Amino acid sequence: MRDAYHEELDSIGDGLVEMARLVGSAIGRATTAILDADLKLAEHVIEGDQKVDQLQHDLEALAIALLARQQPVATDLRIVVTSLRMSADLERSGDLAQHVAKLARLRFPERAVPGDLHATILEMGQLAQRLMAKAAEVIITKDVDLALQLEQDDDEMDLLHRTLFQHLMDDRWKHGIETAVDVTLLGRYYERYADHAVSVAKRVVYLVTGEHADEIQPDVQPDIQAGA
Repeated sequence: MRDAYHEELDSIGDGLVEMARLVGSAIGRATTAILDADLKLAEHVIEGDQKVDQLQHDLEALAIALLARQQPVATDLRIVVTSLRMSADLERSGDLAQHVAKLARLRFPERAVPGDLHATILEMGQLAQRLMAKAAEVIITKDVDLALQLEQDDDEMDLLHRTLFQHLMDDRWKHGIETAVDVTLLGRYYERYADHAVSVAKRVVYLVTGEHADEIQPDVQPDIQAGA
């Protein structure tokens, strides 16, 4: 019975990793769709979000069943509760990737992003994908130091977000109000996506140490085994 119980705990972690990989791929493909006005790719991203939603529902059902049947305590309880919160962050990340794809579909066959902002949006998309890949690695390895690095990495996204607004506020802006709204929304989608990746990493810190990330120094070592 205990072996089955721990297999179920492990399967929750596996599901979180799969969700992270799916939403990481989604934001990368959505970025390509928005920059290239690729309607087919945008549709794939939009439809693919259903799989992320289903994974979250499955994880929630498993976690609730474990709470009811096993009544976990201490570290095991922390794993279950924290995993529920991480799944919500990851599901929301998938929604944000879907929003980018929907904007690409809305503006097709035109491109939502003007040429002079192409490089900035591309960089934001690539950074979002890297942040989520790192979040997936943190879930697997339970590496507290790596988890704490994500918040520093997120500073780069904040800088790119500010760069977009500098373009929008420039007197030389010539792309009209509709495009300004599109770019504003895109910037917000990527910025929030990055925040969710950081949130996932912070929750792993809490899972491992029992302390919140803001209270931990980068050289803290995990106090439970990664395979717990």
